[in-house]
Amino acid sequence: MRHIIRGDRAALAAIAIVLAGCSATAGSQTPATPDDQAPKAPRSEQRDSHQNPQGDRTAKTRGDAGDGSGKADPAAVRANELGAVPVLMYHRIMDEPETVDDRTPQEFRAELERLAREGYVPVTAREFTSGEMDIPAGTHPVVLTFDDSTPSQFRLGADGRPDPGTAVGILLDVAERHPGFRPVATFFVNADPFGEPGGRRTLKWLDDHGFEVGNHTLKHSVLEDADDAMVQWDIASNQWLIDKALPDSPVVSMALPYGSMPRNRQLALTGEYGGVRYRHQGVYLAGGRPAPSPYSADLDPGAIPRIRSQEATAEEGAYSSSAWLDRLADGTAERYTSDGDPETVSFPREQAHRLAFDHREAARPY
Repeated sequence: MRHIIRGDRAALAAIAIVLAGCSATAGSQTPATPDDQAPKAPRSEQRDSHQNPQGDRTAKTRGDAGDGSGKADPAAVRANELGAVPVLMYHRIMDEPETVDDRTPQEFRAELERLAREGYVPVTAREFTSGEMDIPAGTHPVVLTFDDSTPSQFRLGADGRPDPGTAVGILLDVAERHPGFRPVATFFVNADPFGEPGGRRTLKWLDDHGFEVGNHTLKHSVLEDADDAMVQWDIASNQWLIDKALPDSPVVSMALPYGSMPRNRQLALTGEYGGVRYRHQGVYLAGGRPAPSPYSADLDPGAIPRIRSQEATAEEGAYSSSAWLDRLADGTAERYTSDGDPETVSFPREQAHRLAFDHREAARPY
């Protein structure tokens, strides 16, 4: 159930005042009181049925995996649902990259084509952290994430269709060429996403077509430089704006701008400002390595690593998507391979010590 939002005009006015006076880092600009600068959007209830700030993943319940079930033999498909999952991080898609985070349309398309050839199936950040990755046996999940909500990632033409040169347009085209390669991704947005004030048209299109919208703070702030009140204001204000565009889609995922963790880490997962409560089931960092399986005891929902989309020959190439995909493909790093059954967690028996306690009843070692 969504919250009933009241006082919309007052809230928008409050946000406008703060936007005019705050800098991007705003570490020392602590709001005097919640009522002074927070969105005036009181909530009637929290979203506990949708979100879990403590990071307890939804446990699988074991289904019928016996003979004659028609389900794949985990050993035959070499299932390992305790393996690592690449969570890829993208920013701008542009013809002439200006930073290490930018990729050309050709590079982006080539990486998607590689993922499709190597048996990866995109899932959203929400599906990953909830453990609800229903993909075919023998395939591997990949999470495509986009930060900063730039028009190069997504924009709609006059006909209401995505521009074919944007990340969404390219993803849709690759998915059409590769049946089974799901055209889904998670977009971590800031204020006025994709250059649209309020983002109601663009965010609704994404939500209607199976994409996930996550929080990237209102002002793309360095959260480690902000006090607790400013951290909560920056996250809650952005959630309030997303809620206005998508009143029926809870925000459950957040990416930290610059990978900067608040000094009070818990505030990235859950907090409140001016009556606006937020609760995330996954908080994402900015580059590094593949993420542990959602069924692994090693996964920290409050600090999920991502991999920068980048060629291995570039600076810091050892941590690039190209290098990590090579390692996952050649077995240097263990990757998640699905058993095709969303009700069981299959893995080689010697990996049993890595299974999270919550999923022990769904375990299907072989």
